[in-house]
Parts: sequence; structure tokens; C-alpha cells
Amino acid sequence: MQTETVRPKKRRVLVVDDDAVLSLIFQQLLEACDYEVITAANGALALKQILTQDVDAILCDLRMPELEGDLFYGAVERIKPHLCSRFIFITGAAEDPKYRTFLSQVKSPVLHKPVVSANLLEELRRLL
Repeated sequence: MQTETVRPKKRRVLVVDDDAVLSLIFQQLLEACDYEVITAANGALALKQILTQDVDAILCDLRMPELEGDLFYGAVERIKPHLCSRFIFITGAAEDPKYRTFLSQVKSPVLHKPVVSANLLEELRRLL
């Protein structure tokens, strides 16, 4: 009798960044590490994604058009608060006083651009 191998469910990561090239790099890196990846170019599009799909982690830029990362986080906090513990912020603007205050108030990890791939994967493993 043949036994069926049960494959573990791939972890789904939402990448939210307005830099299309960087999003693609993150997507390729994560897919190579066996993650399922969905992308959104800003917080408004990311909100639509989380309303229709479950995600295990959110990699989120702070400075984006339409809905910045801190405001996206606030919206997630209101509609799907359990996802707030699944954020990793990726930014080149961490020293901006607006973002520094926000980042000091949330418990999410922060990676500074340019992001080292090994650091990103380690934070993601730790988060999951």
C-alpha cells in the first residue's frame, strides 16, 4: 500500500513596497526559499489583499504613495488586529521623526534599506 506524503502548507508573505524592482527581488528571494508571495505597491492595495487572502507575514515599506506603511498598519490594527504581530518593516526612512515615533510604539522588527537577504530571512523565520 502506498502512503501519501503530506506537504506542509507554504507560508504566505505579503510584500508591500512601491519600488517594483525591490518587490520583485524580495519575491524571487522568498519564492526560492519556498514561501508563497503576493505583492502590493502601496498600503491601499495591500488592504485589499488582506481582506481577500490570509497571510502569515507582511513585509512593509513605510514611505509609499496613497497609503503609507504606518497608516496601513493602523488600518490593519482596526480590521485584522491579529496580523499586527506579523509585520516586518523595511525602510530607508527610519530616521524620519514621524516614522521613528511610530516604530518606537510598535513591536515589529525593522530592517533598514538596503536590506541584507540573510537578515530578512532570519527575521521572517523568527516571526513565523
